[in-house]
Amino acid sequence: MKTINSVAITLFAFAVLVGCTPKMNFVNSTIAPAATGTINVKKDKNNNYKVTVSVLNLAESKKLSPAKETYLVWMEAAGNSVKKLGQLAPRGKALKGELTATVVDKPNEVFVTAEDNPEIEYPAGDVILTTRK
Repeated sequence: MKTINSVAITLFAFAVLVGCTPKMNFVNSTIAPAATGTINVKKDKNNNYKVTVSVLNLAESKKLSPAKETYLVWMEAAGNSVKKLGQLAPRGKALKGELTATVVDKPNEVFVTAEDNPEIEYPAGDVILTTRK
């Protein structure tokens, strides 16, 4: 009986932990087809959300056609409000990039755009990666 209770408690704890850290994947891109990535969202003790974006094989923005200055990461939350999370700069042989941001609202969608100006407040460039299906 104790074994069954232990297994049930362990499974419940695992389900709670997995439920608190949703993982989203980017949909394949037609602009950068080799690019892949994941987004992890975790709620912290202050009821904020820590969003970690990881990408691989994301070509340098200057090599796009037309060339762009940078990649910016955005999120869409409840009420369709769009917020810039920050700049993404892939580096190294694997063209790996990572960005971590803390936000108040839980993201419904996360997307990466190629932009001419890193200071913009709203997305204007091509969407390179998105979680929208």
